[in-house]
Amino acid sequence: MYILKKSLGQHFLQDENICRKIVEALQQRPVYQLLEVGPGSGALTKYLLDLPGLSFKAVELDQEKVEYLLKTYPALEGKIIHQSFLDLYPPFQGIFTVIGNFPYNISTQILFHVLEWRQQIEAVIGMFQKEVAQRAAAPHGSKTYGVLSVLIQAFFEVEYLFDVAPGCFNPPPKVKSGVIRLCPRQVALSMRSEKEFTALVKTAFNQRRKTLRNACKPLFDQPTLADPLFLKRAEQLSVEEFAALSFRMRQTGTA
Repeated sequence: MYILKKSLGQHFLQDENICRKIVEALQQRPVYQLLEVGPGSGALTKYLLDLPGLSFKAVELDQEKVEYLLKTYPALEGKIIHQSFLDLYPPFQGIFTVIGNFPYNISTQILFHVLEWRQQIEAVIGMFQKEVAQRAAAPHGSKTYGVLSVLIQAFFEVEYLFDVAPGCFNPPPKVKSGVIRLCPRQVALSMRSEKEFTALVKTAFNQRRKTLRNACKPLFDQPTLADPLFLKRAEQLSVEEFAALSFRMRQTGTA
């Protein structure tokens, strides 16, 4: 037996149909090395262990869950990393895929940690709080489009796959959930630097009700700010437009 820990944001998936749908989404692309984040009670794990020809690892912070998993699924011996995902270095050489029912209290941090690994990431299949999933996948022009949307979509194509109702979990969370898939962009986005691109995006959305001319004034010289593009607000710019705009920033704008 195990105890659910609210402090770790634990809501364990118990709907077998949803588990199968997530695994089916995973199998739509080749998978050779797979990391499961937060296996919890093993709802997904038992399906993942059955996949042929797969090098599998799981990262779990909760010692009690590690002991439960090893006792329930002996095949996990030597495959569990007892650590916080946010402190983890890439657990494989070469490319790998990440899957998980991610703890909602750190879901945004998880996405940014995945960004740090992007050179090795083949795909991510993840369940998040629906609000976070929608923000990651949001197109420009929508109310949910923001910093997370742009920074994730600059490096990944994001696909919103399906909703998951609270009743599919134990205990049921107070929010709805959504499953998304991230795959590396087929064509890399050209930007002056990641640092400058990130600074631009964060500055633009920090005052999202203002026009870019007002919100981003410190980052550009006056002739550049005269461009009609700067009459738009941050959510009106596509990821590609933000990347192109990074080349026009002052050199001192990222100090």
